[in-house]
Amino acid sequence: MKYANIKKAVFRDRPNRFIAHVELNGTCAVCHVKNTGRCRELLIPGADVFVQEADAPNRKTRYDLISVYKGDQLINIDAAAPNKIFAEWVWSGGLFQKITLMQPEYRFGASRLDFYMEADGRRLFVEVKGVTLEENGVVRFPDAPTERGVRHLKELASCVQAGFDAYIVFIIQMSGARYFEPNWETHPAFGAALANAERAGVHIVALDCVVTPNSISAANRISVQLLREQKKDGDEK
Repeated sequence: MKYANIKKAVFRDRPNRFIAHVELNGTCAVCHVKNTGRCRELLIPGADVFVQEADAPNRKTRYDLISVYKGDQLINIDAAAPNKIFAEWVWSGGLFQKITLMQPEYRFGASRLDFYMEADGRRLFVEVKGVTLEENGVVRFPDAPTERGVRHLKELASCVQAGFDAYIVFIIQMSGARYFEPNWETHPAFGAALANAERAGVHIVALDCVVTPNSISAANRISVQLLREQKKDGDEK
């Protein structure tokens, strides 16, 4: 997917989940943050960011915060991007040979899952999650506790029990990740639910991306590690 009207800026602060202040062309600008996650390791005062100027004069904020540099790594933090990236990837043949139906926002049980699909003679549900948290090449989800995410995993397992196929797809909004794992430290219940979902037959896919200031696109599948590592006494925390 591509972005228009991208401008480089410098992050200053984030007074709440939805708003950030950036320095743009020497003046302070107010941006909408398209990600309600914490992003604490990314949105650091002085970090170089890219913002998109909105083509909507009646908006309260003129800009959207799209991506941020963490060192030399450009990370897309647009929470609306992963579903679009997945759709582009799957229509290009990334996961199935023949797609006959793809319907977004489909209700199953108590949840609204991202996609219901009919492909390769199968009926299936897909839930997509965007990943922006990285440490030493390891990417993790979530960056904050998500009871909604746990519920989605349980619903995907129920889909399998009801005779459907089910996938959870983690879109890694950066390049160069070594592997994906659930964030056991931040939300162990999500890690346990993900492991339970795999045992129930839910397919887990992790896909990294090529990120530029004005685009993001799917690249390569990366490995998924679900086992929780036990730290020994004396290990770094």
